[in-house]
Amino acid sequence: MLPGTSSSTLSSRGTCMGLAAVRVVQAMNRICVLDVDLQGVRNLKKTDLRPIYIFVQPPSLEVLAPQEQRLRQRNTETEESLAKRLVAAQADMESSKEPGLFDLIIVNDNLDKAYWSLKEALSEEIKKAQGTGCS
Repeated sequence: MLPGTSSSTLSSRGTCMGLAAVRVVQAMNRICVLDVDLQGVRNLKKTDLRPIYIFVQPPSLEVLAPQEQRLRQRNTETEESLAKRLVAAQADMESSKEPGLFDLIIVNDNLDKAYWSLKEALSEEIKKAQGTGCS
């Protein structure tokens, strides 16, 4: 975790409660990092929060095959839930192409490169927040 950041999860179903938590973090002059689904992104765009939208995606759907196999071996997912996850991943990758939906798309084909891209983007936001006294 970068200094000056706080982590929170905001699902599309928990947007109202999540927004209150974001405002508390902002009141402390902190950057709130949220992990939201596409519906959550679309809901956030309707608020006054003005976040930056970063999408971290795999280089291809084929890269997800080992994770799918690992989940199958774990035997903790039903075929239906696995199918839903794959459909959601495909929809996420397609939606990432929508103009204006995301400010930055990081393709996670190299972990170090992806990490540094994310760190650079968040560092810029931290500098802005520290320079203006608001987030």
